[in-house]
Amino acid sequence: MAKPRARWLSGAMLALLGGCSMAPAYRPPVMAAPAAYKEMPTTGDGLWKPVDAIAPAPAAAWWTGFGDALLDELEGRIERDNPTLAGALARYDLARATLAGARSGLFPHVELTPGLLRNRQSDERPLRGGSQPDFYTAATLGGDLSYEADLWGRVRNSVASGRALAEASRDDLAAVKLALQGQLATDFVQLRGQDQQLALLAKTIDAFAKADALTRNRFRGGIATGMDVGRAGALLGEARAQYAALEASRAVTEHAIASLVGQPASTFAIPRRDAPLAQPAIPVGLPSTLLANRPDVAAAERRMAAANARIGVARAAFFPRITLGGTGGFQSTALAGLVAAPNLFWAIGPGAILNIFDGGQRRADLAAARAAWKSAMADYRSHALGAFQDVEDALATLRHLDDAQTAQAQAVAAAASTEQIALDRYIKGAATYLDVATAQESLLRDQQSALSLQTQRLAASVALARALGGGITPASVRPG
Repeated sequence: MAKPRARWLSGAMLALLGGCSMAPAYRPPVMAAPAAYKEMPTTGDGLWKPVDAIAPAPAAAWWTGFGDALLDELEGRIERDNPTLAGALARYDLARATLAGARSGLFPHVELTPGLLRNRQSDERPLRGGSQPDFYTAATLGGDLSYEADLWGRVRNSVASGRALAEASRDDLAAVKLALQGQLATDFVQLRGQDQQLALLAKTIDAFAKADALTRNRFRGGIATGMDVGRAGALLGEARAQYAALEASRAVTEHAIASLVGQPASTFAIPRRDAPLAQPAIPVGLPSTLLANRPDVAAAERRMAAANARIGVARAAFFPRITLGGTGGFQSTALAGLVAAPNLFWAIGPGAILNIFDGGQRRADLAAARAAWKSAMADYRSHALGAFQDVEDALATLRHLDDAQTAQAQAVAAAASTEQIALDRYIKGAATYLDVATAQESLLRDQQSALSLQTQRLAASVALARALGGGITPASVRPG
């Protein structure tokens, strides 16, 4: 019977030392989601699949879908040189260091305390014997050991909270990185749209200059009126003004890109290129995969886990805090022969701290921990709902802009035909220059609208990539 009893006692001791946790049982939140996105047809089996473990998937180099090598190069510089991302990385390192500090509470703390003191006793020291010397040396080679018996899970829940916060900081880093990559792509799309608008205005200015020269020649020949010359000159001047204003806007966009890639705007330049970017075909997937791919949602879930663990820390404060400690070493009046059996001293034993009265501090701490849990839960729900909204917004924008661009292309074709007819009739004397000016203004406006819609569609593709957490496949490209 001795062996079974010893085995039972050993198991009981291990269970006691292992303790229990005061934190509520934590389960990852389950967020109800639609079977399919409202703004697009159902894909796949159209079924909601619950996410067992919420962790962001690594985002692919989704910007390569736009087919611009310079954009690819600039996106690579974000991770190396962007100061905002460097700050987020430093905060992640801070969270990891804090976790390491909390984890140290799981292990015994050992200190070595050597000392060599020269002492003089007071002549009037109470209970001093007459044979005691005035001067003496105290040589000590000792150490202390302390360990908190984490019976109620205070230390373990502190570690769990720190681990969850470190993981949330990691997800925050991913969210900042995705936001910066998306902002750079948006600015780059805007810049290329401005390049196309500038190219259009340059051609328009050239055409308007020829028309202005034509009206002046006809005026000198007595065929055209002064009003014709005035209208032609006004159109030319307005086009030149638009060109100058657009140059300023492009410069501002270029400066913004410089800051994103960590380079002073004074030393940064992007060559102009008026060729259209490719319009990516974005694989959206099922709504069930969205929450797992969004780093901001993952960070919110990790903060829920941290808040849950802090409830356990607050509950553990109502129970005694038990520590196991000891001290020992060697002490002598001289260094010689210090490490010897007669000079050995030691003390060992448990200790406990139980707060009898604290004016309601512990109850307030527990109430605060529970309130923080509710706040984290609401924050998670807000991020999850925002994720679905972001995707639906981007899908709706893309779908309707696609229809708008198709209609605008028809308008451009009609305006171009009208402008050519008006110019031919004016040269033949069958129409006034007012007809030509009106047609030219209409054509320029329609062409600018078409380019603007194209840029908006590209920007909406960036927004959709960000809403999905990244992941446009490079092969999914079709002409813009």
